[in-house]
Amino acid sequence: MVVIFLAAGTAFVIRFAGPMLLRRYVEVGIGDCRKIPILCALPAEGVLQLEINKNLTRDYIPYNFPKMTVSAPKGFSVVQEMIKKYYYKKKVEQNTQSIIYVLYEEKGYFPGLFQEAKKLGVNDNAEFLRRVMYALPQDVKSLGDAFFVIMKSIFIPDVGDQTKAVMARFQMGDKSGYIIYNLGESENYFNFDMVDSTGAYFKAYIKDKGAKLSLDDAFSIVSTLAQIKE
Repeated sequence: MVVIFLAAGTAFVIRFAGPMLLRRYVEVGIGDCRKIPILCALPAEGVLQLEINKNLTRDYIPYNFPKMTVSAPKGFSVVQEMIKKYYYKKKVEQNTQSIIYVLYEEKGYFPGLFQEAKKLGVNDNAEFLRRVMYALPQDVKSLGDAFFVIMKSIFIPDVGDQTKAVMARFQMGDKSGYIIYNLGESENYFNFDMVDSTGAYFKAYIKDKGAKLSLDDAFSIVSTLAQIKE
């Protein structure tokens, strides 16, 4: 609902004002790059091409949820979530243990959910994700630009010190998408947004207390995400 009201207000602003005022409106609504540095981050050049070491997943514990499965190492709580603003921020702040949030949506979900996206020529989940991850507040010149910056602020959860976070594109088996990660001394953060070969969307957010997981470990967990075929 917050997004709907903000988008409606943005439409009013762009109709009666120029890009500078529109950028200011978005800044007041969600913050700027000083407050949220990750808003000005872009995926690094190139694509990480990954091959999964199945030995890493051999002792993982399987979890079955409606429409999806995932496996994870011992010591992690695994929770399936629904799309709603800040679900990962509020609940992670209340949780002092290592935890993994996963989410699944079917092919065409985002263009179907946000009619604004269809009007901008976005017809699948992969293109929606691309537009979100490459959105920059300083590039806002239209309602469409503002929409994807707002979505970027929603899609990217708590990743610790954002100035140290890394964003990259990846390809792994039948999955491709984006990772934002931050490796620290006491805890690690990993956030994955991706689609599989069918166009279905998966999200995995990992908060790793004690910094036990390597980047390879995080990708190994994500490699186990799969749809449950009905």
